[in-house]
Amino acid sequence: MASDEHISEPAVTRWTRATVYPDMWVDPDDDPRETEAEVIDERSALLESLRHYRLTLEMKCAGLDAEQMARRSAAPSTMSLLGLVRHLTEGERHFRRVMAGADAPKLYRTEEDRDGDFNGAIADPAVVDEAWRQWRADVELTDRYLAGVSDLATLNAGYSDYGAEPGGQLQLRDVLVAHVGEYARHCGHADLLRELIDGRVGQ
Repeated sequence: MASDEHISEPAVTRWTRATVYPDMWVDPDDDPRETEAEVIDERSALLESLRHYRLTLEMKCAGLDAEQMARRSAAPSTMSLLGLVRHLTEGERHFRRVMAGADAPKLYRTEEDRDGDFNGAIADPAVVDEAWRQWRADVELTDRYLAGVSDLATLNAGYSDYGAEPGGQLQLRDVLVAHVGEYARHCGHADLLRELIDGRVGQ
């Protein structure tokens, strides 16, 4: 009778650094997402949400090594935290291509490998460092564009593949809502990925 050679992964215990609310990532006084910034209108609400979710992505990846950053969720998915960083970098560049008409070609995805942002997310410290460097550079460029545009009704200067009619006109508010939504969705994935890696939980 053949023996079962299945090797189980070591158990991961759920934990949090928070002491005030046990279901939080950190205590409120230590949470960089909590500020005194006043949200007074639609534009400031959208920009504050974008800042919040970008910080959440960074927090979910904090303290991990290259192997952990590149660790996949579960077959057949290729999703990893490193892949999310690369994917959201592509999202920042896509935002600027649509709204500003920027020359910001895709970095990781190609026609031959449409999931290159995830497939190329390998457990190499240099790949991780470069992913973060590129993400931060593209976030800065996006923020620079947003700082120069006050009217949410501003129309896209580049080709838009959003909506039912690709190539049509969209207002900044619509593209910004989609951008915030992309981060929010993937921060949910990051929650699960981080818990699978080392058991850490929290908002």
